[in-house]
Amino acid sequence: MLSNQPFVPHGSHWGSFSARDNRGRIEIVPSPIDPDPSPLLQAYADAVHHPTRIGKPHIREGWLARRGASRGERGGEKFVPVSWDEALALAAAELDGARNGYGNEAIFGGSYGWSSAGRFHHARSQLHRFLNSIGGFTDQTQNYSYAAAITFLPHVIGSIEAVQGPVSSLDGIAEHTRLMLCFGGISPGNMQVEAGGHGMHSGYEWLRLCARAGMRLVNISPVCHELPEGVEAEWVPIRPGTDTAVILAMAYVLLSEGRHDAGFLNAHCVGAPEIERYLDGRADGVTKDPRWAEAISGVPASTIAELARALVSARSFITGSWSLQRADRGEQPLWAIITLAAFVGQIGLPGGGFAFGLWSINGMGNARRPISSPRLPVGSNPTRSFIPVARVSDMLLDPGGSYRFNGGERIFPRIEVIYWCGGNPFHHHQDINRLVSAFKRPRTVIVQDIWWTATARHADIVLPATTTFERNDIGGSARDRFLIAMKQTTAPVGQSRDDFEIFRELSQRMDAGGAFDEGRSEMEWLRHIYGEVRNNAGKAGIDIPDFDAFWEKGSLEIPRPDKPFTLFEAFRRAPEAAALATPSGKIELFSERIAAFGLDDIGGHAEWVPPAEWLGAAEPDELHLISLQPRTRLHSQLDIGSVSVASKIGGREPIWMNPADVARLGLRGGDIVRVHNRRGEVLAGVLATDRVMPGVAVLATGAWYDPERPGVAGTLDKHGNSNVLTFDRGSSQLTQAPSPQSCLVRVERYDRVAPDLSVLDAPSFASARTYEEDRP
Repeated sequence: MLSNQPFVPHGSHWGSFSARDNRGRIEIVPSPIDPDPSPLLQAYADAVHHPTRIGKPHIREGWLARRGASRGERGGEKFVPVSWDEALALAAAELDGARNGYGNEAIFGGSYGWSSAGRFHHARSQLHRFLNSIGGFTDQTQNYSYAAAITFLPHVIGSIEAVQGPVSSLDGIAEHTRLMLCFGGISPGNMQVEAGGHGMHSGYEWLRLCARAGMRLVNISPVCHELPEGVEAEWVPIRPGTDTAVILAMAYVLLSEGRHDAGFLNAHCVGAPEIERYLDGRADGVTKDPRWAEAISGVPASTIAELARALVSARSFITGSWSLQRADRGEQPLWAIITLAAFVGQIGLPGGGFAFGLWSINGMGNARRPISSPRLPVGSNPTRSFIPVARVSDMLLDPGGSYRFNGGERIFPRIEVIYWCGGNPFHHHQDINRLVSAFKRPRTVIVQDIWWTATARHADIVLPATTTFERNDIGGSARDRFLIAMKQTTAPVGQSRDDFEIFRELSQRMDAGGAFDEGRSEMEWLRHIYGEVRNNAGKAGIDIPDFDAFWEKGSLEIPRPDKPFTLFEAFRRAPEAAALATPSGKIELFSERIAAFGLDDIGGHAEWVPPAEWLGAAEPDELHLISLQPRTRLHSQLDIGSVSVASKIGGREPIWMNPADVARLGLRGGDIVRVHNRRGEVLAGVLATDRVMPGVAVLATGAWYDPERPGVAGTLDKHGNSNVLTFDRGSSQLTQAPSPQSCLVRVERYDRVAPDLSVLDAPSFASARTYEEDRP
């Protein structure tokens, strides 16, 4: 490895930068145009040579000897290093066996996860393109971030723009909005990241601009995050899962005092009479006034009434975090926010209306011209087989079982082979102990990854992939104005290969080579997908340079739009000519279609329904656990990195608790505690802070799952993975979305000697030579 190599442009989920390999260590220099570069950039570079890096192909010992007969040992056995030729031959044979014996729907290739930045080497896209080229697979629809919204919002507002973007742009919000209610809070840590890569961090700067403009920011959340310097927000603590009651009580205040916009409701909505009957109690005998909401949420009735009146006293905007709908009955706060915004009547006005996830990721609200971002086409899936994103364990444990989804009834397929590439379900899926059992059902699990994550440790065939530093790519996002030339910085580590190269060889072994790669090399594909962006930009009247000029410069900045974007502006101006894609063409405060589905867990309008687990039904020693996104990593990515490791307490994930709860439970800051419920138990380190309301504990997602007895469901997680504790049930039969935020736990001091962690080291390996000698 050479020193003094030139810096080359590169990018990541945490921003753009320049990088070089200096004698085996990747050095990082953040982009000079980035006002708030992420501290995680260097942690990403340092992870390239981490001890958990997968350096060569491996096969699980028992599977290599007995194939499908050894499923019960999955997750707890040693791995045998093998050649690429043997690993690929075995993988191809298992895929062939599944599709020939059971049909392509027996191959589960959903492979959900953020994977790496870069649009060509995007792992999930590469996998899906490969599997489609060999006849298809069973996919996952939605995403874990806002699954409920993806399925629910089209019924009510006709699209998912309000949650995925483009939402009303922040330049218009900063100019016009005087009050912003932030249900679910403002999370600066989330503003570090953007899927696919981004040119600069803009979230902090937009917050500062909003503050300088005199906007009143109100954080309605159980947690009060530290905001950038110069930004102040009022904190209104609220019991987790009770936002719907508060929002409906605000709508009641407007209705009962005659402050609602009856004209907007009549011209742009359907269902106002039905929701009005519910609010004033004519429907069920319960008036949804602020005192009613205070008893449920803990938010003072006077605060609810004051905020409701403030909404119609000036230009106002209502935002709900993505986390709000990741809960039991998670559709309800979405519907309630839309209902309240309709009562206020400012939807479609500059600086007015609503959005979901405005502060949940860096690019939400960025002013951007409507041109496509680079992407690898994945083709079509001939099987058309899919499951809702969070129903993985249900599918594996109940093949042939039926379930309701989006108004229909579906059947879970039988899965023989799992192929996971670029994700970590043993981080993001709920009730991990249940997932451990579910992962023992298929005949074969193939995992293609960079590091020995818990998912790789539960595989039979493990294929080592490269990081972005070891290949060329183009970074970009549909929410960002920049394209980044991600130039290779260092040689592949060990025997790791690009996902593209792995799938190209597999496709050749399975007689689908031409369909997969179309005869193009890596750089030829980059030229091709950049050319598609350039063609689309030209159609929009935007001239961008050719690929060679872009690659030489290292980045491309798309000019800002001439004016701010306002969601629903055209619909407000001409509701018939710009009708929404709903049955009525309008905002549906009451949905006849949803009501006609006849589901027992969601009706025709927004309503308060107590979650399965919440403080209103808790025992005195129970706390409500919130599993938010951490500032120290992205989901589980970089939990092995220096920033995340430095944040641990005694090597365990910190659990934030209010000082009153810490004292009440006889604990002290820094204690190692056992956090448990009927689903599982984890170790964590106590961090006492008044930024969490009493009765609530916060355990960030993403600590690498590290069971005391690997491969055995129900054993203690030594590291603090919050999804060992969350429950795995769909938020409703309409969306079947994940609901981890509805979770009660108990916390007690761990008086034993805390067991050593093992997840930060590579797993145990069997000797290839010895194993071959003993192999029957």
